[in-house]
Amino acid sequence: MDYGLAGRTVVVTGGASGIGLATVRRLAVAGADIALMDLSEDRIAEVVAEVEKTGVKVLGIPADVADPDAVAAAAERTLDRFGDVHGLVACAGTSFAAPAETYSVEDWNRVMDVNVLGAFLCCQAFGRGMIARGSGSIVVIGSLDGMGAHAGRIAYSTSKYAVHGMVKNLALEWGRHGVRVNAVAPTIVDTPLVRRGLPDYFFDVVTDRTPMGRIGEVDDIAHACLGFLSDAAAYQSGVILPVDGALSVGYFNRHGGADLQSKRLLEAGVYTA
Repeated sequence: MDYGLAGRTVVVTGGASGIGLATVRRLAVAGADIALMDLSEDRIAEVVAEVEKTGVKVLGIPADVADPDAVAAAAERTLDRFGDVHGLVACAGTSFAAPAETYSVEDWNRVMDVNVLGAFLCCQAFGRGMIARGSGSIVVIGSLDGMGAHAGRIAYSTSKYAVHGMVKNLALEWGRHGVRVNAVAPTIVDTPLVRRGLPDYFFDVVTDRTPMGRIGEVDDIAHACLGFLSDAAAYQSGVILPVDGALSVGYFNRHGGADLQSKRLLEAGVYTA
């Protein structure tokens, strides 16, 4: 699939694992040059070595997106290497599971710092150059949890509501500068991290509730991101796009719905999604 991204530079945060890694791989296939940011230097080195084999230019930057100085330094390194940035995919995120009544301030602040502040800092740092050039595309990973609610994930859900609001505001402010800002809002996506955090039956429950009959794959989300980066989406901005196999339109209405899901999760002591 040709997204028309060959020779363009795209920054991906959280680019060494999960959705971010899938996006990096899809961008490499599309011929884009890539700057990837992540916390893990080891994983960054592995991904850089993999991407270099495709022939595109790639820069790996260890950075915490919640650290303003680290983000500013990453932006400077990226511009020094590539000279310009055409797109940003903000995938970096975190979550901690606990009931609302016992949720710690420390966990709350870390989720907000990474998911909201981190996304904003990256949009701001790389958006300035896009504004100056008069074009650019930013994609932020949102969530269905930012369109509804999720027991046990109060900070994560709240952070994604904030992310969706940020995306709409940036689209409003930066549209006149030719900068598009959108969000992709996935449901459960099959990643090693998610597999480690959830009981096996949970995936059966979600699959049963999803009209398309399967769990989301990282490439499902990556392709949505590349679609927004593409010129084919030139008039799309301020969009919050659910990528969920129609899960969100079904109201969990198969075989007992959300009550069954909640009961089984509570019995298992799992507050997550």
